[in-house]
Amino acid sequence: MKKHSYIIIDDDAESILKTQTTASGFSELSFIGSASNFQDGLNLVLEHKPNLIFLEIEPQNLSSHLSLTFISELHRFFQQIPKIIVTTKLKEKAFDAIQYGVFDYLLKPVAPNDLLKTILKLNKANLETQIAPFREEQVSVIVDAGTIPQNIQKPLTICIKSYGDYRYLNAEDICYFQADNNSTDIYLNTGEMITAFKTLKHFESVLTYPFIRIHNSYVINRNYISRIHSGNSICYIKNSTKKIPFSKTYRTNVEQIIADFAAGNYLEV
Repeated sequence: MKKHSYIIIDDDAESILKTQTTASGFSELSFIGSASNFQDGLNLVLEHKPNLIFLEIEPQNLSSHLSLTFISELHRFFQQIPKIIVTTKLKEKAFDAIQYGVFDYLLKPVAPNDLLKTILKLNKANLETQIAPFREEQVSVIVDAGTIPQNIQKPLTICIKSYGDYRYLNAEDICYFQADNNSTDIYLNTGEMITAFKTLKHFESVLTYPFIRIHNSYVINRNYISRIHSGNSICYIKNSTKKIPFSKTYRTNVEQIIADFAAGNYLEV
């Protein structure tokens, strides 16, 4: 199991202790030290080069100078900075933090379940980094006639079954799901709509990435999002005039979508 070294930068000694106590419950995390202000935190990072930094960006003591600008300072010294996990009591800075490319945003006091999700995301990111070179290699496979490789994963097919009628949909063709009482309307990239007699909650529970819930009434395919307007809380669908709202309850999911876009082959102008 890979160990992730970390430091905590926070001007509140009690918060440092609580975060460290929560983190101590995870064998993957290895504590290096803590700092209570900008300069000491920077020195600690430069000296130990940790994998993770738990960073407070809304300090009680303004003289500590802790803020998102700490991340900009790190870019002066590192080609690749440690992964930043913002820990704060306020939700309002989440969008700003995403613009700085933080790895995660946790509300204090840091809950074990929230930190577990962060570690799982971290492990997934590390695994994808390890296998990326193999994905880039082009491999030619010759298959004898009549032989079907068993280790090739097929694209997901969703079967909508109703009274002996079996309707097969390619999951990658689905733009979004919309709740309609105890049934769900499924909208395809062709403009067609199909009704399934299952709740939206059911689809949310059985589908994974790139499907993500952004509203009590909507699960969206992230690959069909063309625009996100955070001020109006609206997502736009590619090649469509449809505007899908997102709610405060699922705002963190939308923020994760924005972060996913920024983590790819991405240019912001």
